[in-house]
Amino acid sequence: MKKVLISSFDMEVGGVERSLISMLENFDYENNEVDLNLYSHTGDFFPLLPKKHRLLDENKKLATFRKPISRVFKEGNIILGSMRILAIFLSKIIAKKDKLPGASIVQMQLMWKLSVPFLPKMKKKYDVAISYLWPHYYVAEKVNAKKKIAWIHTDYSVLETDIDMDLKIWDKYDHIIAVSEECKNAFLNKYPSLKNKVLVIENITSSEFIKKLADEEIVEKEIIEDKSFKVVTVARLSYAKGIDRAVEALNILHNRGLKDIKWYVVGDGGHDNIINDTINKYKLKNHFKLVGMKMNPYPYMKMADIYVQPSRYEGKAVTVSEAKVVGKPIVITNYATAKSQVKDNIDGIICEQSIEGIANGIEKLYKDRLLRNSLSKACKEMNHDNKEELKKLYKLF
Repeated sequence: MKKVLISSFDMEVGGVERSLISMLENFDYENNEVDLNLYSHTGDFFPLLPKKHRLLDENKKLATFRKPISRVFKEGNIILGSMRILAIFLSKIIAKKDKLPGASIVQMQLMWKLSVPFLPKMKKKYDVAISYLWPHYYVAEKVNAKKKIAWIHTDYSVLETDIDMDLKIWDKYDHIIAVSEECKNAFLNKYPSLKNKVLVIENITSSEFIKKLADEEIVEKEIIEDKSFKVVTVARLSYAKGIDRAVEALNILHNRGLKDIKWYVVGDGGHDNIINDTINKYKLKNHFKLVGMKMNPYPYMKMADIYVQPSRYEGKAVTVSEAKVVGKPIVITNYATAKSQVKDNIDGIICEQSIEGIANGIEKLYKDRLLRNSLSKACKEMNHDNKEELKKLYKLF
């Protein structure tokens, strides 16, 4: 039996967390003894974790990293709180010196770099340690393992990271897993020296799990009875996911006379004020609905006429794969990894990466029922289960 550690942040509702659940559900437990190290035992997906692995106790210091600094100090973690403040200060200096558009990503790198010396080492020795979510400092510096593997889920071409700082951590890993070929290419454009470490393992999709949850009747009655043409998006309310652009796109569609289109967004996040301001600006309160975070988003996907992913960038959107399992006609923006998810006009539409492009893609499917049916049929006929991907991982062990 191989002793395997998998580390990630928490189980808040998101694509990375859903992909982690699917991987854990399909893991080879006959040949691997798996410990799961979640830095924080929080999140609505926490009860959905399968039971075959061993969940390690929460470490109170690791749990501080997504808490407000004031709370970190209040809980008595003075050194970690001080490192957070120092990271903010230094990141602004680096951003100004290197002419970066923002300091938040570098700030996160510095937060971990400065804090990791004050975090406890794991006592147990592992054959394999997997760090499932960037930044990968903790497994790199504090875990004793014969082999270390890091996961990348996003498009690194759009992240303003400090490359030298990152390379020092990447060098501590034997292998780096990208969730798509395009995600791998974007990463290597930024870190070409890591070419021999990177390989692709797609997110694991569990069709049976998704279809079962999609059949649950938990959508609000008023939404089910709504006779509008329903557009659905499941995403965090963040800049990357482009929900603010979705509001603008719906306004364009209404101005074109397509006023029976209603857009439902399942998810929450820090951009809600910006999105609500845009909704109010265009008087779309009755047509653009933020239904909030839902532990089970699949019934919302199921009741949609079309599923739309208006993202500015993605590694590989788990929700797009899930919408295909549910058999929905799909519109996604032409982000760098889009072609790895959708074959244009075969199982979805890839629209121009702009507000007007999103509107045009939706209008195309709104007006063409035959195309909607064709895309839906193609999605339903596909074999979405891909647990065989995990064999690539086991070979690395």
